[in-house]
This record gives sequence, C-alpha cells and structure tokens, in this order.
Amino acid sequence: MSLSLILTVFAAYTILLFFVSWYASRKADNSSYFQGNRKSPWLIVAYGMVGTSISGVTMISVPGNVMEQSFYYMPMVLGFTVGYAIVAFVFLPLYYRMNLVSIYSYLETRFGLFTYKTGASFFLLSRVLGAAVRIYLVVFVLHGLLPSQTVPFWLVALIFMVLIYLYTLKGGVKTIVWTDVLQTTFMILAVVVAVVVIAREMGWNTGEMISAVTSSRYSDWFDLKWGSNTYFLKQFISGIFVTIAMAGLDQEMMQKNLSCKTLKDSQKNMITASITIFMVNFLFLILGAVLAIYVKQHGGMGAMGISAVDRLFPTVASSYLGATVGVIFLVGLVSSSYPSAGGALTSLTTSWCVDFVGFNRRKDLTEKRKLSIRYRTHALYALIFFFLILALYAFNNEAVINLIYKLAAYTYGPLLGFFFFGILTRYQVCDKWMPVVAVLSPVFCFLLDWLSNHYFSFGFGFTLLIANGLFTFAGMWLLRKPALIV
Repeated sequence: MSLSLILTVFAAYTILLFFVSWYASRKADNSSYFQGNRKSPWLIVAYGMVGTSISGVTMISVPGNVMEQSFYYMPMVLGFTVGYAIVAFVFLPLYYRMNLVSIYSYLETRFGLFTYKTGASFFLLSRVLGAAVRIYLVVFVLHGLLPSQTVPFWLVALIFMVLIYLYTLKGGVKTIVWTDVLQTTFMILAVVVAVVVIAREMGWNTGEMISAVTSSRYSDWFDLKWGSNTYFLKQFISGIFVTIAMAGLDQEMMQKNLSCKTLKDSQKNMITASITIFMVNFLFLILGAVLAIYVKQHGGMGAMGISAVDRLFPTVASSYLGATVGVIFLVGLVSSSYPSAGGALTSLTTSWCVDFVGFNRRKDLTEKRKLSIRYRTHALYALIFFFLILALYAFNNEAVINLIYKLAAYTYGPLLGFFFFGILTRYQVCDKWMPVVAVLSPVFCFLLDWLSNHYFSFGFGFTLLIANGLFTFAGMWLLRKPALIV
C-alpha cells in the first residue's frame, strides 16, 4: 500500500473515532470517566468487550500461530467461557453490592490498607507492562506497513499516543464503551473479508474451504502430551483462570461492566460477550488455517518474504490480497489498537485516582481539583507508554517482549490469591505482611517453573498463574488471624 493511502485511511478512521468520542463524552464529568454514570447499555458493552478481549495482538498473533501450533488454542478458548461465567455470578454480585468504583477497594474493606495498596500496585504494574507490549506490537506493525524509512518509528509512536490521550481524556469509560463497538466491528470485518478473499483465490466454495481446513494438520486441537504447553487439560484450566484474573480482577475490564445500569444487565453483558468471544476466536483460528494453506501453496513463508508467524496475516493482507483487503486490515488493526490502549489509560488513571489519591474518601478535593489531578495522571501514563514503546523498539528483542509478558502474567497471581481468600474464607489476615506474601509468591513460582522444566521436562505454561495464586492463598492462610469476620 502507498503512503498516501495508508495516511488517508488512518486519518479517516481517526476522524470517525474522534466524532464518536465527542458525541459520547458530551456533558461528561468524573463520574462519566470512572463509571459511565452507570448508564451504559449492556448489549453495547457486551459487543464492545469482544474487541477489548481480542486485541490487535490477538489479531496479529493467533492466525499466525496456527501454522506452528494448529488449533491447540481452542481448549483455552473453551476455558474462557467457564471463566466468564464465574466472573458473572461470583465477582460481579460482590462488586455491585459494594458499589465499587475501583474493584481493589474490596481488599481494603476485607483485609486492610496494606493488602489494598498491594493489590492496586500489582494491577498498575501488570497493566502498564502488558499494555505497553500490546501497543508496541501494533505500532511496530503500523510502522512496518509504511514505505521504508519514510517516517521514523518514534514519530508513529508519538502520534499514536497523543491521539489516544486526546480521545479518552474527557469521557473515559463512557467514551471507551462506544468506541469499542467500532473496534469489534472492523476487526471482525477484516477477518471475514480475508477468509472470503483467500477462499476465492484458492478456488474454494464454503464446503471446500471447510474440507481443506479439517483435512489439514492445522485443525488438530486435542493435544494429549501432558508435559506439553498445549496439553488440552492444561489449556482448558488455564483459560478459566486467565479469564478470572484478566477479566474479573482487572480494573479495565470491570470498569466497563460496572458502568452498566444494574447487576443483571452486567451479567447478561458478560455471558453474551463470552459466547461471542468464543465464536470470534474460532473465526481467527479458521483464518489461521486458511492463511497457512495459502502460504504453503505459494512456496512457504520464505518465498513470500515473511520472516515470522506474527507477520503472516499483516504481510498477506497488505501485499498479496489486493488494496481492498489491505485497507480493511489496516482499519481493523488501527480500530483494535485505539480502544485497547485507551482502555488501559483509563483504567490506570482510575486506579491511581481512586486507590492512591483517594478520590472517594477525601473531602478536601473539589471537583475542579479532582479534574486537574485526573488530567495530569492521564498525561503521565500516556508518557510512560510512549517511552516504554521506544525502549521495546530499541531492544527489538523477542525474548525481552516475552519476558515482559511473563512478568505481567505473574503479577495477576497475587490478585487471584487475595480475592479468592477473601471470597472462600471468613478469616482476617496480618495485613502488614501481605506485601511480602505478594512479592514472594511470584518468586516461588519462578523457582517452581525452573525446577519443573529442568528436572521433569514439564512446562507449567499459563497454569503458572494458578500456582502463583495458590502460593498467595497459602501465605495468607499461614498469616491468618484466629478472629473470623462477621
């Protein structure tokens, strides 16, 4: 695609996004930013959550990984649906009953100030690291679509972060709920169009395409090798707990759910989203298999100039399937990355303002003062993301990116342990020791994973999150107080 076409598409979508943002954020205040005034339509939130859960990284990585890992992602997707049900009927009633703005406020009520601050701190660390990598990968792909050496990487990153900062600044979650609709729509459209065009180029009708996919090795999904990271039971259980941690215990995801009018609406939103997310993930895997067969028919990745599986979908869409598919892919990628990054900015700002500055409890802060603090916090996190993106680009090392992802995943483990101990037991704990427990749990997990791989050739994969939560739970049990809560 030419530079002028890329810039035109980018500008047109940005204008559309800012119009939706302006329309949604009219008469917005702090309540709009944090909770959407509790007026978000549940069906809109449910549809938009699909795009939030399936980010631009998923759009790039999942289809490409089919070439190497077939459909072994499917058991994890099945686990997602169970995880969403648990969040809907265990965590959401708790959050609504306590009328929470930040979900980590529950930890203060249940255990005390140290546990509360520790939980919120782990969220901030996890969200900053995870979101920075996701934003970096999308900016990296966008920069790669530009003609060689026309625009420096830092400028693409700066423009991207400035635009995200501006469109989320006023409306916050009230804006994100509606822009997520654009994200989901264009992302699904990009996948469907790519599948249809590839099938047409391969001379397949729908039945022939399904036959080609099911008869290939790419449709294998039932891995029975227990030591493998893609062992089906490990994947399924991981899917459940990854969803609980990254949806039910994540301020960004829960902030949108808590913007619904009632608990019942929020639960309908969660169940509807889980079913849709399952279907869309399956569509991504179908696309991956179709792409793999297409690339094989054209001489393989080397012959097509594709250096890594993550570049499979972007390269084929932008260079081999015509300008229309390239434009739709670009819109899908941009639309998937804007709200994901915006949602991270909004949730981080909310957590800092509520959990650390104390917006909900301090009477000395006027609305004008709160607004000033919120604006400055929003700008600070945008700046942090910008510099992290530049640092990742400077390293340009896949091992560094994988390490950051793993560190981000580790930080959800203590949250898992804190919340499950609070829900499943009636004990109090020695609150001042909870920061120590939260730090030691990931350390123990690292040692457990190393020993398991070194001596038993068993990789925990995503189930390490569960072990992390169990270590935290065990630490809280050892430091429990004999007095029970009433």
